[in-house]
Amino acid sequence: VQLQESGPGLVKPSQTLSLTCTVSGGSITTSFYYWTWIRQPPGKGLEWMGAITTSGSTFYSPSLKSRTSISRDDAKNTLYLQMNSLKLEDTGLYYCTGGAMRGQGTQVTVSS
Repeated sequence: VQLQESGPGLVKPSQTLSLTCTVSGGSITTSFYYWTWIRQPPGKGLEWMGAITTSGSTFYSPSLKSRTSISRDDAKNTLYLQMNSLKLEDTGLYYCTGGAMRGQGTQVTVSS
């Protein structure tokens, strides 16, 4: 299974971030149980943001739940992350994961 994240790169504070994770080599509806989004701010450790199960249930970090939404398009075998009201501290590398697999990540910089 391979995962490839993509996104806008640079986003302004208070705007909404939309990231895509394209999955190949396995179905998001049958492979693994959880598909997750994690992020790593510069100089800090990995932060679990949330997950979506093969049945479509979603779970979120309590600290991000009010601003985060994870969804998927089964036909496109693609996962999505949407985060609104972006803050400077949301800057970092964003990854999607499935099982032990992780994409290369996409850089998100929040700056005015």
